[in-house]
Amino acid sequence: MIDLIEYLPILLFLGVAIVLSSAFVFLPMAVSRLTGSHKPTPEKLTEYECGFPAFEDSRSQFDVRFYLVAILFIIFDLEAAFLFPWAVTVFKLGASASWVAWTSMMIFIAELALGLVYAWKVGALDWE
Repeated sequence: MIDLIEYLPILLFLGVAIVLSSAFVFLPMAVSRLTGSHKPTPEKLTEYECGFPAFEDSRSQFDVRFYLVAILFIIFDLEAAFLFPWAVTVFKLGASASWVAWTSMMIFIAELALGLVYAWKVGALDWE
């Protein structure tokens, strides 16, 4: 038979986690009510989406260009993040391997440039 006292550290951990998470959620709300900073006004209760006030139903769809620009930003940002580790380690490889690494990175940057030119030509970066 398993001794239930072995589960006490797990139960204590879960108890502390529940108490702390509840405190982080409910204490700021209670403090704002007690200090008087919770005064809803019509301006505070309005919807605010993407830098402009809502002018349609909240269930209406966003324009696809918003998501396309966000995805393109993430793609180019992540690909640019690959340049830093490469730049740190390329000169530690040796003479012949560093030329191979340099050539492969130039091919990678050329592919990035081609992707950017394609997105530009298609009009993915145009915002009306």
